[in-house]
Amino acid sequence: MSYKVNRPLQMKLLEVVEMIDKMCQAHGLRYYLADGSLLGAVRHKGFIPWDDDMDIAMPRSDYEQLILHSKEWLPDGYEFVCFENDNSYPLHFGKIQDINTTVIEKSYRQYLAGVYVDVFPIDGAPEGKFAQKCYNRKFRKLKKRLYFITRDPYKHGHGPRSWIPLLIKKIYSLKSTQEKIKRVMTKYPFESSRMVVVNHNDGLGGMVDREKVLGYPTPIAFEGKKLMGMKDNDAYLTSLFGDYMTPPPEDKIHTHNYFYLDLEHSYKDYDESKVNRTWND
Repeated sequence: MSYKVNRPLQMKLLEVVEMIDKMCQAHGLRYYLADGSLLGAVRHKGFIPWDDDMDIAMPRSDYEQLILHSKEWLPDGYEFVCFENDNSYPLHFGKIQDINTTVIEKSYRQYLAGVYVDVFPIDGAPEGKFAQKCYNRKFRKLKKRLYFITRDPYKHGHGPRSWIPLLIKKIYSLKSTQEKIKRVMTKYPFESSRMVVVNHNDGLGGMVDREKVLGYPTPIAFEGKKLMGMKDNDAYLTSLFGDYMTPPPEDKIHTHNYFYLDLEHSYKDYDESKVNRTWND
């Protein structure tokens, strides 16, 4: 086996998503397991054995309600972070995280966070294949700009490979880039679009029929708990992964390989000079 299973991390993630489920039920928010988390629910009735994160998606209107009310709706020890409430946040989607833990995904992107569940806003999408390709191409171009703005420009040293990130940082601001990405993502309203994008990172594979595939959140078993899937999980997973019931070969298995992970201490108390290397180095 070429991967390591961090079961304590998976159980911590399960705690977070159970809390999210309860919050959504209490306040009438729609959410769906997405990407590998929905795949795990269907194929494994829980986590994919090597998985080390969780993904959910929410219709844009519900996502915006979460932004507005997260501080009052989330219990103590949890927070929702996104670019709308954190000027240094490096991504175009949000995370609900456990404040009493610490995660650094990459050494060259030193954004401190707690163990988190990714929260993707679901937006409308154009219907024609050509229009979908143009929409996706524009999003990916802006996402690449965002990556260079938030990345350490000297990741590959101080030579020519640092010039493009440095130039982009000089020309574009983080705030203006985030706002432009959001304008692109929200061009097609969720409620009036036949097609929707569950996770913009997934490109064309993440575009599905809103009523036939997404539907209203539907209960699905996950690690013995009841979470929310889609109306037609098979159609979504097939669009995204193809033959999703066949596990990938070991050399194709992806894990985050976190630079630093601590399940016992808050990221707010992180001191780089006093920590050891991550669990899976």
